Amino acid sequence: MSLDQPDAKPHERLAELLAGDMARVAETIRARMASEHAPRIPEVTAHLVEAGGKRIRPLLTLATARMCGYAGDHHIRLAATVEFIHTATLLHDDVVDESQRRRGRPTANLLWDNKSSVLVGDYLFARSFQLMVETGSLRVLDILSNAAATIAEGEVLQLTAAQNLATDEATYLKVVRGKTAALFSAATEVGGVVAGAPEAAVRALHAYGDALGIAFQMVDDLLDYGGAAGTIGKNTGDDFRERKLTLPVIRAVAQADAGERAFWERTIEKGRQDEGDLARAMEILARHGTLESTRATALDWAGTARCALDPLPDHPIRALLADLADYVVERIS
Repeated sequence: MSLDQPDAKPHERLAELLAGDMARVAETIRARMASEHAPRIPEVTAHLVEAGGKRIRPLLTLATARMCGYAGDHHIRLAATVEFIHTATLLHDDVVDESQRRRGRPTANLLWDNKSSVLVGDYLFARSFQLMVETGSLRVLDILSNAAATIAEGEVLQLTAAQNLATDEATYLKVVRGKTAALFSAATEVGGVVAGAPEAAVRALHAYGDALGIAFQMVDDLLDYGGAAGTIGKNTGDDFRERKLTLPVIRAVAQADAGERAFWERTIEKGRQDEGDLARAMEILARHGTLESTRATALDWAGTARCALDPLPDHPIRALLADLADYVVERIS
């Protein structure tokens, strides 16, 4: 695949450009997920890590470090750190959500049990902190440890807000910034920090990751109401079945008549779902145009991400990062 091949997706072109670094990240992940005394740890971790995925978060760390002229090897550890944090949160999320499918495969909690998923997730968090410390940078440690805390905070906020019809768009954005955008922005920011980039560049990279993460999560929420299972790695309608109040539903609730509000109260707040309820939910969303309006909002955030790159010097990787912002929304085109 050529870097200028028009059919190649931005993350694929980034992966090809950074293939050597990504191979070292994979080697680091394999080495650090090993356990001499608890063989279940690499079993559970490998099930999720080796299931594929675009590896966008570690790619962002490698890309931003290289774009800022970094020539050392700490970005390898940081990319592995980002992937470990992400994998740990997925293991925990699947337990909380009682999910049965992740990246097109049965979840770890389904194949093993909830206890294994939670404890292996804890192990990966601990490994991620070991990797952070090895860079010798307190600032890097500060950024990534804050991101880990923010992710947990976002998940707890979602737990309390997801099934409350009073949840508004501002609260939804707080959840998204916590559970998704925090790791995107940390991944891009630490790449600039480890490279010793100017403060203006580091701020720009943080802003890019934040906006990219928000757009990414909004699109995932949209795909749940119409994406193919192979595209989203889970079953269509999982968010509805798990009673998650995502942006398309929040906007539909805001426009609901009495009958529609009673439907949302029964299915989301009270959790009484019957055959055909998902189809009715999608019909209500279509009637109020909330899927289209959410896509427009995701496009706005993708535009914000592109603009955030403006202060950065011209570089082939910068162009790919701009294309990546467009791609995350094009998944629903």
